[in-house]
Amino acid sequence: MTHPTLTQSHGPAFTRLLSVGASRGENLVPNDDLVGPIDSSDEWIRQRTGIITRARAGADVLAVDLATEAGREAVERSGIPADRIDLVIVATISNVQQTPSIAAVVADRVGANPAAAYDMNAACAGYAYAVAQADALIRAGAAHYALVIGAEKLSDVVDPTDRTISFLLGDGAGAVVVGPSDEAGIGATVWGSDGSKAGAVGMNHTLTEFRDGASEWPTLRQEGQTVFRWAVWDMAKVAKQALDAAGITSDDLAAFIPHQANMRIIDEFAKQLKLPDSVVIGRDIATTGNTSAASIPLAMHRLLEEHPELSGGLALQIGFGAGLVFGAQVVVLP
Repeated sequence: MTHPTLTQSHGPAFTRLLSVGASRGENLVPNDDLVGPIDSSDEWIRQRTGIITRARAGADVLAVDLATEAGREAVERSGIPADRIDLVIVATISNVQQTPSIAAVVADRVGANPAAAYDMNAACAGYAYAVAQADALIRAGAAHYALVIGAEKLSDVVDPTDRTISFLLGDGAGAVVVGPSDEAGIGATVWGSDGSKAGAVGMNHTLTEFRDGASEWPTLRQEGQTVFRWAVWDMAKVAKQALDAAGITSDDLAAFIPHQANMRIIDEFAKQLKLPDSVVIGRDIATTGNTSAASIPLAMHRLLEEHPELSGGLALQIGFGAGLVFGAQVVVLP
């Protein structure tokens, strides 16, 4: 008996980022508005984090709304008709509904129906994870063009009296369109996790505890020193591995775009990598805050607005956060 031969999909050899879009919460919240409940000061927050203001959305704005705005800009800038986008991936930890996904709603809103669409959670590494997935799925022939979005409304999960992380957090979304390329535009991804440190950063309670009256509304917490040491020392090694995996050195980079966790972490990170002075570091945290999965594409968007000449250059991007999880890759800037 003969068996029919299945046809398996296959796609282009290479992919790249075609465009980037951004959306930030419309309210700029200065440090002085937050210092009372945490018994702190504007000076202390600036020295410890580099943050002057953080972008926060109004009560009537959800993460899906921020994702939609960023996604629309990315699609418009890409030059690809929205109906040719056949994959939408949203990295987020702040969808207020377990279902439906933000991605499915955004796909409809931007005109990409009936694109495959799903949300994924890798916290502050979520965008790097989503880029890795879009790259792999396109090269496998499972999609042709992907809209990748990191979107967060972290002000929904902030306790204003918390001194560990609340004053860091902002709201926003960053998006890229990923598509086929004649040359390699996304390097091999180095990613992983360390669940033994799951308690270092994350939610302080579960939704079932809140439902049963055993806790207050779950909010984010972190062990600052644990996260700082891990981010600076362990993640510098991951960043170097990503350079090696891409077959380049730091001398080949035009930009370094890390997760916008904390300005001190970004500065120490750059020192550990011994980046040449010619490498421009993406910095968005001073006026936007830490936006988790949205922070890398938001920093990329700002970088290219301020330095359009870097378009086409190589950028090392790395995300790291709750899990603990991490992901890094070198990309050609759109």
